[in-house]
Amino acid sequence: MNIGAPWPDLDEAEHRVLGMQTKLHQWAISDPDRCFDDLFNLVYDPAFLVVAWNRVRENKGGRTAGIDGIAPRSIASAGEFLDALRDDLKAHRFTPTRVREKAIPKASGKVRRLGIPTAVDRAVQASLKLVLEPIFEADFHPCSYGFRPRRRAQDAIAEIHFLGTPVRNYEWVFEADIKACFDEIDHTALMGRVRRRIRDKGVLRLVKTFLRAGVLTERGLNRKTITGTPQGGIPSPLLANIALSVLDEHFTAKWEALGPPWTRAKHRRAGVPAMKLIRYADDFVVMVNGSRNDAEALWDEVTAVLAPMSLRLSEEKTRVCHIDEGFDFLGWHIQCRNRRGQNGKKAIYTYPSKKALASVMAKVRSLTARAKHRTLGDLLISVNRVLSGWCNYFYHGVS
Repeated sequence: MNIGAPWPDLDEAEHRVLGMQTKLHQWAISDPDRCFDDLFNLVYDPAFLVVAWNRVRENKGGRTAGIDGIAPRSIASAGEFLDALRDDLKAHRFTPTRVREKAIPKASGKVRRLGIPTAVDRAVQASLKLVLEPIFEADFHPCSYGFRPRRRAQDAIAEIHFLGTPVRNYEWVFEADIKACFDEIDHTALMGRVRRRIRDKGVLRLVKTFLRAGVLTERGLNRKTITGTPQGGIPSPLLANIALSVLDEHFTAKWEALGPPWTRAKHRRAGVPAMKLIRYADDFVVMVNGSRNDAEALWDEVTAVLAPMSLRLSEEKTRVCHIDEGFDFLGWHIQCRNRRGQNGKKAIYTYPSKKALASVMAKVRSLTARAKHRTLGDLLISVNRVLSGWCNYFYHGVS
């Protein structure tokens, strides 16, 4: 990336950013009560801006423009762009603009509304995330797997597979989904959780203004964003994880209250259930070592935990089931079934759900339409790209 002499090259910038992120993370771990100040200068630090801009340009969304009509990859002079952006940030002149709404159809017939920021806003958002993420990662719990460094959906499935194994007896599953999570998060409650770690007024102002930037709908109408964090924004997954950490904290505290393994076994004999949360963004399951009544009681319990964030469970997608019935999670179908030739012994099987199979078949069907390709080579490249990605995702299935 040609950015000019005053700016560090990408390798040097990444080295400097990683070093600073490591320090922030270590400071956050060593002092859980520390509230960070003097962070705004990192947001406009040349190294942070170079790394942020590279990620914005190289991202798949780098070909898409916001309401400014400028796609990040179309900007030829990165040096001039970053110079102007850094001057605006240092002088506190920077103000986010509205995001462009893009409706994506869902399989259920509903639509997912994405918010596409401008190129300038995306660069600042990416830099802001580079600063905030190592701090809040120190507070996040292991039960959270979505949109976090070095964590993936397959790790969440592996945890469910481990807990669901018959010898561990986590037989009941509270399968849950939060209704319109990214649209309904309460800004005041979210900012309250951000302020537990961040005191820098410049950073807090950036977060708040991004949350309230507004939306330009596909019909050309302006809509205020008084709640939620628009999907499509770079810091949105991080902010959603900060909000949903109320769930992680609640179930982690319940688990730790049961004590070590031998104490947990004693509680189980006394009828006290053991529960483990596995969450990927706003989708989560609670594995219950107990009875169906214990799992059903989670309806009211989880509702109460989510209420301070103005969030609620989706009644259509939330249910209680037995592991023998099976359930779908993150594109996988997970079920306890008899093992062939093992005299009635059971095992947990994880394989692609019917919905995931139907989705990839629909994509291949669409790609193989005659109007979609010019030559056989183009067709094979397109189909192989889809199938290889799908197969890599489900590579670790047990079926």
